[in-house]
Amino acid sequence: VRVQEGVEDSGKYPIVVSTWPFLEAVRAAWEAVDKGFNAVDAVVEGCSACEELRCDGTAFNSLIDMNLAVTVGPGGSPDENGETTIDALLMNGATMEVGAVASMRYVKDGIKAARLVMQHTKHTMLVGEQASIFAISMGLPGPTNLSSSESMEKWTRWKENNCQPNFRKNVVPVDSCGPYQPKDNLGHNKGICSEANSIGTIESRTCLVGPHSHDTISMAVIDKMGHVAVGTSTNGATFKISGRY
Repeated sequence: VRVQEGVEDSGKYPIVVSTWPFLEAVRAAWEAVDKGFNAVDAVVEGCSACEELRCDGTAFNSLIDMNLAVTVGPGGSPDENGETTIDALLMNGATMEVGAVASMRYVKDGIKAARLVMQHTKHTMLVGEQASIFAISMGLPGPTNLSSSESMEKWTRWKENNCQPNFRKNVVPVDSCGPYQPKDNLGHNKGICSEANSIGTIESRTCLVGPHSHDTISMAVIDKMGHVAVGTSTNGATFKISGRY
């Protein structure tokens, strides 16, 4: 974490903005940037707090199907295989540098891993187990089991419900846990989020997309120098197809 020396408070900045009422995350980011930390490090502090607390948008969960809820950090949102993985992204608005990890296994510190990608590689994103190897080699703790008793219980109930709902479409069988194969006749698609109209084209529906269909954290910070940084961290959509980020 780097403190910006000799910075005077203009009264206009700093600013911290976050999705959802994740007060502890906003407080952590604010305390950092108010002390003179730069915007990038403040975003990392804020998102890290949310990862540690496993923010889950509880205030909004009554408004959505819990099976589709998204949370932050380890211990939630199992994929089809019952595994929890981490996605995170960080962008420095002053330099336009970006670092990200996706489908990262065994490492719980998503936003810190994204910062390591930004700081110590010429890449933008690392994915999967190789992202985990990189993060651990750069000093983050791991390997760690990212599942929890709650996530495994949720996954078990989902399996008992024939893996419904899920993110598959245009496949058979439509009402079990697979193995899946492409449906031969797409004109008879019965996917939960698309339907054929009278002229045979596919129209998207918004049954999975809306103001309350997600509850992960996204954060933007403007530091005392007026520099902007943004970040996000999530363990993804519950029961996602493995590999999705």
